Parts: sequence; structure tokens; C-alpha cells
Amino acid sequence: MLVHNWHYRATREPKMNGKRKRTFKEKFALKNSFIKEALAEFLGTFILIALGCGCVAQSVLSRGAMGGTVTVAVGFAMAVTMAVYVSGGVSGGHINPAVSLAMCATGRLKWTKLPFYILAQFLGAFLGAAAVFGIYYDAFMNYSDGELIVTGPNATAHIFATYPASNLSLISGFADQVMSTALLVLIVFAIFDTKNMGVPKGLEPIAVGLLILLLSCSLGMNSGCAMNPARDLSPRIFTAIAGWGFEVFTAGNNWWWVPTVAPLMGGLIGAFTYIVFIEIHHSDTQLDEDTNMYEKYEFTNAEKEGRICNHTLF
Repeated sequence: MLVHNWHYRATREPKMNGKRKRTFKEKFALKNSFIKEALAEFLGTFILIALGCGCVAQSVLSRGAMGGTVTVAVGFAMAVTMAVYVSGGVSGGHINPAVSLAMCATGRLKWTKLPFYILAQFLGAFLGAAAVFGIYYDAFMNYSDGELIVTGPNATAHIFATYPASNLSLISGFADQVMSTALLVLIVFAIFDTKNMGVPKGLEPIAVGLLILLLSCSLGMNSGCAMNPARDLSPRIFTAIAGWGFEVFTAGNNWWWVPTVAPLMGGLIGAFTYIVFIEIHHSDTQLDEDTNMYEKYEFTNAEKEGRICNHTLF
């Protein structure tokens, strides 16, 4: 009898005036896919910058005592991996306007979603930079006696955005960013191409993180291998506002526009290179369920497929 009464109350009490009381999820869960995906991109990019630039801050502000170049490379790669795990199942985990643009250009993402993705990515990166500055504020003040310096031995602006090596010209730097981003997007397409070798379900973000580590180790010397307009421009804008001043835009022979424009071009080149050299030559004999996961995300319910969306990345 006690069990029966408990069951009765548990099943009947939520109803009010003959209607079932809505759960917390039913009250507050978003229905608009644009907003849900934008929030995922915002959070993913925030995590990327907060953890990635946090690694740089720890290395620089400790004067190498808490890590160096290897620590930063590994840390940023892991930051990308975690960001994709957080946002990938909702938005695809682009966390990079260059990737989002490439997905739209190749039909993996609707053009109407592009402004929402890019705005979310830039906002997430800006707040991620603000979080790093807030957490390490005392260390920043101690490092250079309260000054926020863009260039020189006590510079700290490079914690947030990339700056070119002293010997790097704008033309070479532009080519550097085009090539690195092209390779990034090309290999991301390969990782998520189920008609190619593919990656075991759930391990795609780890493969992407390893890719970022490789690119950082092989192409990072010239300018830090940003490959992401949001990752570079938003933190740069934050530093200009936070006290480093307008010099963050004029330093390096007005370098700021290179890691903003070049990755967009490189992403398109990498995407179409993979399609022309690999994707269009796949056999059509495979079952429809084995088709590219980029299309699955856009035109089917990704949750029913039980796998991460395909148009990922940083």
C-alpha cells in the first residue's frame, strides 16, 4: 500500500488543473536551431581561447618556469580537442570562421547560419581573452611593473594574439597563413570523411587536436600559426581596449589583417583541394548511411545518428 501511494503521488502530483507540470528542460530548452548552434560555437570558442591563451600566459608570465614552446603547442592542441568535444555534437565545433566559411562554400552548412556562427565565435574569443586577463591580472602587473607592453623583452600582447617574426615579410606571412589553414581544413575534411579511412566514433576531436599539434610544431615559427580569424582578431581587440593600446594593430608592419584575411582564403583552398583530389572520386556503391557526415548534420537529426557532427573545427 505504501509503495502504491508513493507511486500514485509521484505520477499524479506534477499535474496541475488537469495538465502535466512542465519540467525544467521543457521550460527553458531552446527550440531555435540557429541560437542553439550559436551558443555552442560561443562556448567552444571561449574554451579554446581561455585554455589555449591560458597556456601561453602561464609560460610567458612565469618566464618559462611553468612551461615553454612545447607546453604551449600541446596545451593549445588539447584546448581545441576539448572545445570540439563540448560544441561538436550541437554545432559541429567549428570554433573558427575559416572553417565555417569553407563548410558553407562546399554545401555542408547553410549560408544563413554563417553570420550567427561567426558572431558567436568572435564573442566567445573576446570573452575568453578577458577571462585569461582577469585570472592572471596580478601576474601581468608584476611581470612588467604595471605596464602592458606590445613589443620588446617584457611584451605580453603576444599572449593573446599572434605577431610575426622580425624577419617575416607580410607577403611571406600571408602565404604562411594560407598554407597552414589550407592544410588544417583539408585534413579535417579527411578526418570526418567516412568514405575515406575515417576515425573511430567519438575520437574525431582527438585526431583534430593531434592535427593542431602537428601544424603548430611544423608551421608555427613564422607567426604562431593562428589559422583562425576569431582566435587572433578578437583577443587583439580585447588587448587594445584593456590597456595595450592601438599599437597591437600597427605592430609588425600592420600585421593584424594577415591572420584575419589569409585563413579565410586558405580554408577555401583546403576544402576544395580535398574535394577535387579525393572526395569526388569515392565510389558510389556504399550505402547511403555511410555518406559524408557533413551532410548528415545539415539534413538529418544528428542525435538520431548517434555521432558527432561532421563539419568540425577550430
